[in-house]
Amino acid sequence: MKKRFIHTKQKKLDLLIIILVLSLALLAVSPACCSDSNNSSSSQTGPVLKLVPSSNAEGPGFSKFVLSNERSGAFPQIEQHVDIISAFGGIGVALLILLIYRRMASKEQELIERPPEELSPHKIWKKSGLEDLNLEELEAKRIRLFIAIPVVFIGLAELLIFAGRMKLAIWMHIGVLIALSLSDIVVKNLKVYRIYQALMLLPILRLVNLSMPVFFNTTLYTFVFVYAPLLVPLGIIVINQRSSFEHIGITAKNLPAYIILSIPLGALLGLGEYLTIRPGYLIPDLSIRNLFILTFIMVFFVGLVEEILFRSILQVRLEDALGVKEAVLIAGLLFGLMHSGYGTFHEVLYTGFVGLFMGFTFYKTRNLPFVVLLHGFVNVFLFGIFPHYLSGWTIF
Repeated sequence: MKKRFIHTKQKKLDLLIIILVLSLALLAVSPACCSDSNNSSSSQTGPVLKLVPSSNAEGPGFSKFVLSNERSGAFPQIEQHVDIISAFGGIGVALLILLIYRRMASKEQELIERPPEELSPHKIWKKSGLEDLNLEELEAKRIRLFIAIPVVFIGLAELLIFAGRMKLAIWMHIGVLIALSLSDIVVKNLKVYRIYQALMLLPILRLVNLSMPVFFNTTLYTFVFVYAPLLVPLGIIVINQRSSFEHIGITAKNLPAYIILSIPLGALLGLGEYLTIRPGYLIPDLSIRNLFILTFIMVFFVGLVEEILFRSILQVRLEDALGVKEAVLIAGLLFGLMHSGYGTFHEVLYTGFVGLFMGFTFYKTRNLPFVVLLHGFVNVFLFGIFPHYLSGWTIF
């Protein structure tokens, strides 16, 4: 009786997960329609938060954010409110990660308490003369296959974004997310299941990013809306990893030296990325206040979330299942592909290289604060310092 009740409750939870994921998909598809009709970022319509020059009396280089209503249509105010509701809806639905992880964590506990039977030669194998088959090698290949399937589909979805096929990419991410969250139906290997818990965060990150309404033309605070919802579930996953904090890189060892080292390394890596994509600046000037805000957001939102996801969770679990080389390679490859939204192949290649560098650095130092600071300073130089100092240089 108790088992039947638990099974019924599990079915309801599965259905709720699917409904929430599809709700997030609908939020993501709406702004994506604009991208499909015209790949140019300037084609976005609606109230756009822009940087515009202030009065000349304030001196050169000073700008401010204003909400510019460029939307055509009979009901611009209603559409603006719909966009605002859409933003909070996207953030709210993003909390489904907690629900998905609760389900996956319960299944993980079941696999720990009642692991599947060890591989043993089947009778048919013996009759076929295959009793000498290397079962450990067979299991390793099986694990690689189970890991490769979602990795390929996530990569394919990002390539579709790169190609401008936004709607198809969104639905592919939706399919991957649902498949990973319900993967216990097929997957009984604990190592693979833990990797799936990490991989499911990649389509969630992309869907939350795309669900931001069109009035957010890329500004500094867009990063807060995208990354803040992921901090809580990431923290829960880290706590429930059943690994020591040192194993996943949470340590203050050599932190002062790493802080100093992260600045010049961040400048060097940031310069390479700036020359690749030449982004505009996200702060109107290089005042101490603006630099502090930029640094805080890039370190404690962007850097922290992405490095926990790609290094402390994904890379560590891949190491446990496949080994160091394959773990660094897969995590670095996915890190590069997740930057496909910039629309340039060189950016994907360069961020893939940066992902490999970050992964190797994390493996050698096992220090999460170091790679978080390094990642954050790359973005500080990329979106703050270099656009102000190098944009006028004809050599670039």
